[in-house]
Amino acid sequence: MKIFVAVCRCRSATAAAEQLGIAQPAVSLAIRELEQYYGVRLFDRISHRLILTEEGKQLLEYADKIISLFDEAESGIRDWDSFGILRVGSSITIGTCLMPEYVRRFRLQYPKIKVRVTIDNSAEIEKRILENQLDFALIEGNVHSDSIICRRFLRDKLVLVCKAKNAPCPDEVSVEQLGRLPFLLREKGSGTRELFDSTLLTRGVVVTPEWESISTEAIISAVSCGLGISALPFRLVERALSEKQLKQIRVRGLAFERYFSLIYHKDKHLSKSILAFWDQNGLGAGTGF
Repeated sequence: MKIFVAVCRCRSATAAAEQLGIAQPAVSLAIRELEQYYGVRLFDRISHRLILTEEGKQLLEYADKIISLFDEAESGIRDWDSFGILRVGSSITIGTCLMPEYVRRFRLQYPKIKVRVTIDNSAEIEKRILENQLDFALIEGNVHSDSIICRRFLRDKLVLVCKAKNAPCPDEVSVEQLGRLPFLLREKGSGTRELFDSTLLTRGVVVTPEWESISTEAIISAVSCGLGISALPFRLVERALSEKQLKQIRVRGLAFERYFSLIYHKDKHLSKSILAFWDQNGLGAGTGF
């Protein structure tokens, strides 16, 4: 099953063999044995590429669950306080503002448990949850899969910001004016961008940004240079606003509000270390939706 999943992820028997540290013929043999055992073809072999069949996609769903349970059984029979590993995902804003303190608190109480943190945009974090590459994650976007359980744990908002000094931007704008302003925005797939686009779409406004970036710091720097305005999480620009590096622009009759959410796969076994991390940081309670 592990060999099969590795081939699915790598889309190549050779690459999977290198990843697993075994010979390529052993990988091919394992796939043939699976196909013979189940009496189905798991991959179509087209132009030297391996393409999952529908039967292969169904087996991959089961294989992910089986491997997850096996890995948990392996760690569960050991002293989890001494050897546990926690794989935590985070979207950019939470990874910048909240995750360092969350991990610090947890390590103070459980110093022997390793915490591995992956920070990426919300879409990529959701994908990793579905592929069992993460035990749970904290994101600022919406989930798009029925296989993921989502709990809100903290309210958040976006604010429009521009250069503070010598800026031509008004203190307040209408919704209609937004479509004519030069925006510098996060990339599609980020929770920040999803909230901004969806909120404006409900008002019939579409913004085509002049800049798109995966780096919030790059956007803040560009805004500070007067290259345009942006919609960013208040927590990330709070200091720049208080120090008068940036200025907030109000939008009449419109608010970009959201929640930070705790997410995990519905089939995920919640181990002691997962529950301890949640408890330590006040993440255990919440409203599923």
